[in-house]
Amino acid sequence: MNAVCRFSMEKHFIENNMPCHNQPLNNNVNDSQEHAAKQVRFADSDESVAEPRRDSGTSSDAQRAIGPQLKLLPLNDQIRELQTIIRDKTTTRGDFVFCADRLIRLVVEEGLNQLPYSECTVTTPTGHKYEGVKFEKGNCGVSIMRSGEAMEQGLRDCCRSIRIGKILIQSDEETQKAKVYYAKFPPDINRRKVLLMYPILSTGNTVIEAVRVLREHGLLAKHIILLSLFSTPHGARSIVQEFPDITILTTEVHPVAPTHFGQRYFGTD
Repeated sequence: MNAVCRFSMEKHFIENNMPCHNQPLNNNVNDSQEHAAKQVRFADSDESVAEPRRDSGTSSDAQRAIGPQLKLLPLNDQIRELQTIIRDKTTTRGDFVFCADRLIRLVVEEGLNQLPYSECTVTTPTGHKYEGVKFEKGNCGVSIMRSGEAMEQGLRDCCRSIRIGKILIQSDEETQKAKVYYAKFPPDINRRKVLLMYPILSTGNTVIEAVRVLREHGLLAKHIILLSLFSTPHGARSIVQEFPDITILTTEVHPVAPTHFGQRYFGTD
């Protein structure tokens, strides 16, 4: 077979079997238009095209009012969806726990970014030197029982050997004041940086009492990073007013907090 004939056969095969540049891979025109419309939302930088999130100002306004002690995870579609599923009353418990664990992991990862680190040099398997960083020793977690225990596994997934203390605080039936019933920390807690775990900040009273107990054990408030999923403006403000040196990390500040979190997560609702 000569070269001209072979070229003619190859050209005929390509034209009849391969889509051209202006022909959609999907013959469904509606699907192609819908896909293109979805892409515009991410490609267009004009904020007037996309509808602004209605509650985005609540968190940012609270952050400005409370100060730099309050740190928010950058809001994106992934976090927004997790927040929505957790708040939805029709969400099954299985989906609730799955999404809660995902959101917890994001908060824990960002909480670790707040811990001190030092520069170090390591040798790669090829013998080269690499300038990196490592966390300083002396970090630990403290969960406020019971809802705070939901965040323990997320912390262990990131720091498998980290020590975790516990503290149980409940409201007194007569006085309605927060009362400490149990507290167990590492013996050198006063020399550590503490990731204090409590998913929902409503009034802030429970956290305030927990920080007081930690201070009684010699820990400075500036060495405490409070990890939370949701917070009310009142709760965050109360904590910062009581302890100006503390750091609060959360995903959202909203007047209505999902206080059903602990019951749904542990299946006691």
